[in-house]
Amino acid sequence: MKIYEVGGAVRDALLGLPVTERDWVVVGASANDLLTQGFRRVGKDFPVFLHPKTSEEYALARTERKTAPGYTGFAFDTATTVTLEQDLARRDLTINAIARTDDGQIVDPWSGRADLERRLLRHVSPAFREDPLRVLRVARFAARFAGLGFTVAEETLTLMREIVASGEMGALTSERVWQETVKALGTDRPDVYFTVLRDCGALQQVFPEVDALFGVPQPERWHPEIDSGVHTLLALRAAARLSPAETVRFAVLTHDLGKAATPAALLPKHHGHEHRSLQLLADMCARLPVPNRFRELAQNVAKHHGVVHRANELKPSTVLNLIIDVGGLRQPERFEEFLLACEADMRGRAGFEDRPYPQAERLRIALRAARGVSALKVQADRGVEGEALGKALHEERLAAIKATLPLLER
Repeated sequence: MKIYEVGGAVRDALLGLPVTERDWVVVGASANDLLTQGFRRVGKDFPVFLHPKTSEEYALARTERKTAPGYTGFAFDTATTVTLEQDLARRDLTINAIARTDDGQIVDPWSGRADLERRLLRHVSPAFREDPLRVLRVARFAARFAGLGFTVAEETLTLMREIVASGEMGALTSERVWQETVKALGTDRPDVYFTVLRDCGALQQVFPEVDALFGVPQPERWHPEIDSGVHTLLALRAAARLSPAETVRFAVLTHDLGKAATPAALLPKHHGHEHRSLQLLADMCARLPVPNRFRELAQNVAKHHGVVHRANELKPSTVLNLIIDVGGLRQPERFEEFLLACEADMRGRAGFEDRPYPQAERLRIALRAARGVSALKVQADRGVEGEALGKALHEERLAAIKATLPLLER
């Protein structure tokens, strides 16, 4: 039995990045060999085990053979005769097909270290084409490592296009699409994920609502970049600079979906796109397992981002109604995410990247004023309960906002 450290931990260490979790491959052993040493089996499709002390994952070296469409249509061989080189050959990218021995020696049969130095995401073998999930994984790695200068090798992009053309992307479950997308949204450059998917033709299949935005014009006065799809990616990049929250980034990704459904006679204007965005967002969330916290924030941003941009012109009553509709009184942290998404929308325009956005601070101050009203004090002062108390609270909050907003204008 020989054990090697493999995959992301080796790659990240060679890049000088922090290593948060480690994976291991076991050569020359059977499942029973590991079970007798106290390992716990967790893999369903192929033998993966948890170390009895560290709980790190140990997988038996394996080869695989395509048996059916999709990313699950494989037969695995985990015989004790499978070599380390054979196991590494089945991996997706050369930079993920590097192993390290227990004494620190690097095993690199597919020139992964050279590709790390060249900042290249390149497939290991033509077998890459057999797994449609790899299209999403490569796009995610491109997003994760874009800041280091990594790009997708042209020959790998060609194979990704072939996978898309084969129709196998349709075999991906909505759960796997969402899992990969959330991971990509958490990277420093989530916009690159969607750019790569579009470059290989996969965006139209997994996110048709986003793909439809490209080529749709907007008024140049407000959107110097003109193209709605380009704006969406610029805004997504701005969101990544403003907040690490995947919820904020998803809301920015989907805030303008309705512009793709604007009647041609209205272009380049998009009156009523907010309502159309909500419907398309609902379609997307019905197709993918989007958690409620993602969906609710995205709905609020799609519905209200235009109102936030006009915050300096809003009446105090409109400001309070906005705060209530978005749920800011109960969840101020969610209101902050809402404002950050709206700010990203503004900054996602050519030449607007560093412009101030006082609208957000104006609404933050209004929220603090409204939340500063004490329900207990109002109840004691007015001697009311039930619906009357709710009405009195609304009046006091409105008065607090009215008293605060003029101060901002001096």
